[in-house]
Amino acid sequence: MKHKYLKNVVSLSYADEKCVGCSRCVEVCPHGVFEMNEEKVQIVDRDFCMECGACALNCLVRALSVNQGVGCAAAFIFGWITGTEPSCDSNASNTKCC
Repeated sequence: MKHKYLKNVVSLSYADEKCVGCSRCVEVCPHGVFEMNEEKVQIVDRDFCMECGACALNCLVRALSVNQGVGCAAAFIFGWITGTEPSCDSNASNTKCC
């Protein structure tokens, strides 16, 4: 069973139009966030991402980006300050973590 982190807080972004289907992200991702779908990669579940950055570092065409470790931290800090559940709502927190 895969471990999920906080819902919708990860900073992972994927530009499908840039993907060439090399599958390097599938190979290096320690949590199985990606899988091959015909000729391109697809994200299985963003909430599996632990923001290690391995996918972005190994993407030859820069189709992936991630701010290593900021999503969960930003969500927890903002939730703690406001007394709300952790959320990555960039409009409310004035941070862009997603």
